[in-house]
Formats: sequence, structure tokens, C-alpha cells
Amino acid sequence: MASGGTLLFIFTALCVTAVKSVECKTKNVGHYGQQSLLECVVKTSTDAPDPTIRTVAWKKLTSPEDEGDLVLGFNRGKWDRPKRGYRFADPSWDKKNMNVSLLITNTAVADDGDYECIVITDSGDDNVVTTLKVQARYSVPTVHSIPEKIVPNTDSTLICESHGGYPKGTLRWFDEEKYEWTRSSEMEATQSDDGLFQLTSRLLFLQGSTFQKYTCAVFNASGSKEDEIIFEMPAPPRLTPPSEPIEICKIVVRLVVIGSLMVGLLCVLLFCRWKAQREYSFLVSLI
Repeated sequence: MASGGTLLFIFTALCVTAVKSVECKTKNVGHYGQQSLLECVVKTSTDAPDPTIRTVAWKKLTSPEDEGDLVLGFNRGKWDRPKRGYRFADPSWDKKNMNVSLLITNTAVADDGDYECIVITDSGDDNVVTTLKVQARYSVPTVHSIPEKIVPNTDSTLICESHGGYPKGTLRWFDEEKYEWTRSSEMEATQSDDGLFQLTSRLLFLQGSTFQKYTCAVFNASGSKEDEIIFEMPAPPRLTPPSEPIEICKIVVRLVVIGSLMVGLLCVLLFCRWKAQREYSFLVSLI
């Protein structure tokens, strides 16, 4: 006579043979603030072509070893109260529907991670783990300078900021010749209460800069550029001759003109005097 354990093993083996498996898409990508779909379908066998689902449990795992936190559950005709934002992908789902895909209606950073789907039918059971990777696009970078008005040949700093992204990205700097200056900068990443990141990068210039334009670009965690902004340094002032020599030149010109007039007048007076003396001498000789 077979033992109870042997009978249980034989029954379980027959059940698992009837329901081949629960097949899920291994990796899923969800976008912050949008719907995310974890696709899972129960695959049946020819031995049990029309099984009835008794239990479906979707659990959010914090680690591969834990039991997980139930987010959506159906057990023997009764629904466990689902967590807000989780439901079956098919709104009209029932126990004869083999599509047990999970829909997250408003994806948050907290939804990132591993999920376990457990299915028990009248012909067998199976469970599988699938992963959701949440992404959020970073905002267009903004750049400002300290001081606000950069003075040539003085120290200055460019500050680039981008926010609202996930996972943690990077800010990178380039000059107008596409040479990268990121190693000369310092970046800080802070995470807000909703899990999104704000990136801040500071690029320091000592005694002015060599190039007229600098580009700050934001890259996501996968290394793809999402957006960029170009910052134009103030143009160097035009070189103009000092005003003091010009004033000196004007004064010299005036003195030369005045001097020339005085010399001319003196010459006229001497000539008139010489002419008068000559006429006087001529008259005296006649007498």
C-alpha cells in the first residue's frame, strides 16, 4: 500500500503535467506615471485543455528569498483586496481566463523590482518570477553661472541641473570642439520622496575660459543621451586704445597751432617794423 507522501507526489506530478507552466515575459520596462504591463499566460496541455483557475497571487518581492507582499489576489472565487493601482490586464477576467497578466495603472519608482506570479488550477499549479524596470526621462538641463555676469580673467563656475529622472543618470560637459570636460566637474545626485533623481554638476573655470560655448548633456542610466543645452560665455571686450594719449595728442595739436599763429604774427610785426625803419631812413637821406 502506497504511503500518503507517495500518493501526494503522484497527484502533484499529474497536476503539473496537466498545466504545463505559467509563462511570463522575463524583463519588462515601465515608464514613470504611465501604465506598465507584466505579461503572464497559463499554458495548458492536451490532458487538461480547459482548466479552471482556483488561485492567482501576484506578489512584490523585496528579495528572492522572501514571501513577498501581495498586490493582487484571487482565491476560490473571492478577491483579496488589491493594492491601489494593481489589477488584471483584462478588465473582464474570470477563472476560465488563462491570461493572468498584471497591469500597474500608474507606475511609480516603488514599483521597480521583482514580482512573483502564482497560479493554482484544478489541473495543477506553477509559479514564476518576472522583473519590472522603471524608467523616468530627465528634464531638459538648465545652466547658470556664478557670478551671474562672468568677468574675463576671473574665476567662475557653470552649474547644470536636470531633474525628474530614474534610475540615476549623469551630467556631462563638452566644449564647442566636442572635447569632454566632465572630469573637471563635480556632480551630485539627490533622490526626492517620489524616488526620482535631481542631478547637479559644477564646472569650475580658473581665470576665465578658453572656449566660447559649453554644452551640458544629460545621460540616462543606460548611457544614452536624453537632452542637452548650450551655454555661451560672454564675449571678451574689444581692445580700444586708452583715452589719455588721445587727449594728450589733442592738446599738443592745439599748442602747435597756437604756436604757429604766434610765430606768424611775430614775423608780420618784425617785417612791418623793418619796412617802417627803411622808409624813415630813405626820407632822412633826402633832406
